[in-house]
Amino acid sequence: MSIETALEYADSGDADGVGFVFTDDDPIVGVDLDDCRNPETRDIDDLAVDIIERLDSYTEISPSGTGFHVLIEGELPDGRNRRGSIELYDTARFFTVTGDTLEESPSRVARRQDALEAIHREYVKDSESDGASESGYRGVTDEQASTDTAGDVDVDLEDEELLEKARNASNGEKFERLWRGSTAGYESQSEADMALCCLLAFWTGGDHTRMDRLFRQSGLLREKWDDVHYADGSTYGEKTIERAITSTSEFYDPDARDDSSEASSRQNESAITGSRDEPAENHAYLVEKNRLLTDRVDDLETTLEEKNERIDALEATNEALREQLRDCQETLERRDQASNPEMDEASANEGDSIWGRAKQFVGDGD
Repeated sequence: MSIETALEYADSGDADGVGFVFTDDDPIVGVDLDDCRNPETRDIDDLAVDIIERLDSYTEISPSGTGFHVLIEGELPDGRNRRGSIELYDTARFFTVTGDTLEESPSRVARRQDALEAIHREYVKDSESDGASESGYRGVTDEQASTDTAGDVDVDLEDEELLEKARNASNGEKFERLWRGSTAGYESQSEADMALCCLLAFWTGGDHTRMDRLFRQSGLLREKWDDVHYADGSTYGEKTIERAITSTSEFYDPDARDDSSEASSRQNESAITGSRDEPAENHAYLVEKNRLLTDRVDDLETTLEEKNERIDALEATNEALREQLRDCQETLERRDQASNPEMDEASANEGDSIWGRAKQFVGDGD
């Protein structure tokens, strides 16, 4: 729905706030500019001013008041998606929407592909590390490959042993559901794909080749996995793995205690799509979905109770009308008898009279 409609609904008190979740199924790219605004003086850094003016699209002040969120239509360029205080997102991310728009900024989300590519090239892209990885894995940058081995951990377990550890971890039930191909709790299969890849990133130590091999054994595998979705020839699966590795801050260490490794897994899972100012998308989405379902159940129960009360009222009214009809019949019978004192005894028989038959009919209706 429109931002105006969403904000109006939130202001009514029926919602905690407004947010937007970026997925592979929408054309929206979010530009997150942190620590570039003084909330007291409202001064804005020159770098942020340059980006905001060039994007020239819907811009609002972030929840902290110290930054901005810019929403545009476009396709996020390949390579790294963050540098310093600039972050770019187009999937698996939750943006809190404040509606506190920047003065003189457009009220609509505009398509700004050229400006996005220029800003990415000038402010985000690292020319020395955005080329293809020497490993030959398309779509994974050298920077991301170095992130994979940041902890210098070599997970030398066999696939079955590794999968068994993942299933037996504290979040093993979730891993098993995703592994079987269940997308329950996710708005789209793309989000479920990302969730499984993030778990695989942790357990494999960020080994993209192994992640791809394991994912192909899961129930989530579909033809889309090998479809080319990006200008550099990267497939949907390669890009999903790339983003999962980039989003993973800690990896499984087979030499560490199991409980500490599982704790890292849980921390990684909760931080997959979050930042220091924003909740993780998966958590926020599930909390919001649970709240909406709860509200829906409450509404249905209230409606059911109202309908039951209505049924009881109609039954009471029906019984009262039947009682009135019986009284009316008896009164008419008495008048009939009084006005015809010499009526034939046979014709006066209640079972043969009109009112007698009516009374029997009413009785049958009871």
